[in-house]
Amino acid sequence: MTPPDRPAVPRQSPPPDEKPPETRQHMIRRRWITAVIIVLLIGVPAGYLAISAEQSRTSGRDKESQAAAKGLVHDWPSKAQRRIYEVTIPMDSVGVYFYESNSWNVSKLYVQFETSAAGLAEFMKAAGTSTATLQPGNVTIDGKDAAKVHWTFPGNHDWSGTTRAQKDPRPTLDITVDETNPDRPNVFVVSTTTP
Repeated sequence: MTPPDRPAVPRQSPPPDEKPPETRQHMIRRRWITAVIIVLLIGVPAGYLAISAEQSRTSGRDKESQAAAKGLVHDWPSKAQRRIYEVTIPMDSVGVYFYESNSWNVSKLYVQFETSAAGLAEFMKAAGTSTATLQPGNVTIDGKDAAKVHWTFPGNHDWSGTTRAQKDPRPTLDITVDETNPDRPNVFVVSTTTP
């Protein structure tokens, strides 16, 4: 007896979620895409950080060199600068100049002004000292600081000076006064803070 003929069943296509086997060319392309993605995800941010850091360093150097080239500014320091560096300039002062330099470990404010004898006494009192501490012939601002702002202290002037040292973080004030004209003394101050 012969088996009854079964009806022919059409061949079914594979389910839609089944992938055909990967060819070598497809595998190489997939690996290249993966490598490019890794480079983009890691390399680009790292490169951006490196470039930003260099630009920041360069910007800081540029600003410092511009400020140094500019030197003393013919103006009053801001109230914040005067407060931080504890430099109280008398109100009757004229010819006020200042320059601020900052680094990681030391900040300095250079101030120059002309005042009256009473203004000098007022300034010295606000600095926590008095005119009695000014030692004749004593220039307390060192050559390096003087050179930074192009100050000179020629020998044919009546110089006197004192240093007001204070405990960190309060500033140390090196004060030098030109008393050639005692009615209109010229005051030079370098206030140094160590954060």
